[in-house]
Amino acid sequence: MIAMRGVAFAYARGHEVLAGVDLDIEPGLTLLVGPNGCGKSTLLKIAAGVEKPTRGRVTVGGNDLWRDEVASRSHLAYVPEHPDLTPYATVFEILQLVCGLRGRALVEARSALEWVGLGDLGGSTVRELSKGQRRRATLAAARIGTIDCLLLDEPIEGMDRAFRDVLVAWIARRVADGATAVIVSHEFDLFAPFAHRAVTVQNGSCHTVEPLPPGPERFKVLEQLARGDG
Repeated sequence: MIAMRGVAFAYARGHEVLAGVDLDIEPGLTLLVGPNGCGKSTLLKIAAGVEKPTRGRVTVGGNDLWRDEVASRSHLAYVPEHPDLTPYATVFEILQLVCGLRGRALVEARSALEWVGLGDLGGSTVRELSKGQRRRATLAAARIGTIDCLLLDEPIEGMDRAFRDVLVAWIARRVADGATAVIVSHEFDLFAPFAHRAVTVQNGSCHTVEPLPPGPERFKVLEQLARGDG
C-alpha cells in the first residue's frame, strides 16, 4: 500500500500543485484521471519518489519513501511518460543493473527484452532508440523481479495494438495477484474493466471514487472525472 499524509508540492513558490493530500492507495488498480495539468503526473512522481514533497510523508508498505529508501523502493517500479535513461549505456547494461539491484538472474533481463520486443536491441545505446523503444526498455525493467507497486504514466501511448494487449494483460495479472498498480492514461477504457478505484486531482486536493460503479456507468464516471467534472 502507498500512503500519503499531509503531502504538498510546489514547482514554484506560492503555487502548490498539491496541498495537504491524505491518500491511501490499496492493492488493486487505481486510475489517476483528470484534465491536463491538474497534477496527475506530479502525484505519480511523488508516489514513485522521483519528486520529494515540500511537506508531508509518503510510505510504501509502511516504509518511509525518503528515510527507508532501500526497503520502500525495492518492490516499486515507475515508468514515466518520457523515460530519462542514461544515453550512452546499452539497454542490456541498464537491465543488468536492475537485476543486480533486485537480486535477480540476468536471464530475467533477456526474457524482459524479448517480452517488450527489443530482443535484438540489447546492445544498442539508449540514444539510438526511438521514444517508443525507450518506453519499452523502461517497461522491461519494470517486469524484472517481483514488483508489488507498479506506477505507470501513459504506458500504452505510442504502442502497437499487439503489444498493448500484452501489456494490459500483464498488468491485469499482476493486479489479480495482489499488486498495487497506479496508472495515468488518457485511454482508460482499456484498464477500466479491472480498475478498483479512480483518483482525481482538483485544486491541489485528491478525490477518490471507490468502488467504481459497474457497467456503462463506470465509463461515464471516468469520463466525467477526466473532464474535471467529478
